[in-house]
Amino acid sequence: MQTDTTVGFLSQDESQLQSIKERPSTKPFIKVYKSFKSLQNSHIRVPSRQKKLIRRAKKTTFIVKHTSFRIAKDTLHSKLLTDITWNYSTSANERSKHFDRGFCEVKADIIIEDKNSLYEGKSSKLYRINNIKKVRLR
Repeated sequence: MQTDTTVGFLSQDESQLQSIKERPSTKPFIKVYKSFKSLQNSHIRVPSRQKKLIRRAKKTTFIVKHTSFRIAKDTLHSKLLTDITWNYSTSANERSKHFDRGFCEVKADIIIEDKNSLYEGKSSKLYRINNIKKVRLR
């Protein structure tokens, strides 16, 4: 599916994504939420000083205490999340390689494609935040 940043695999089953990507179980996935409210309902404690930054951010992933998350806004990706509050997300490519449509078609159960087709876009910005500071990692 074309996510808000690049082509990605989405699932609520982390082990299924690990087997597709041949990824070690120690490396976590990003959780994508449909809204800031659903993020708060999932009991992830967001530092008070950073709430405005998170609400207004677009195409940005945040790390708070070993948990990474992103909020999908106004895209096909966010519309998919209307019934489900969150999904694990990872890019639809082999580990450390560029997007390959053939790999994507073989590994995906369902392919959701809009009029713009599937393309490898720019990855999301990545910030590690706490109550005092934010550090840009990517």
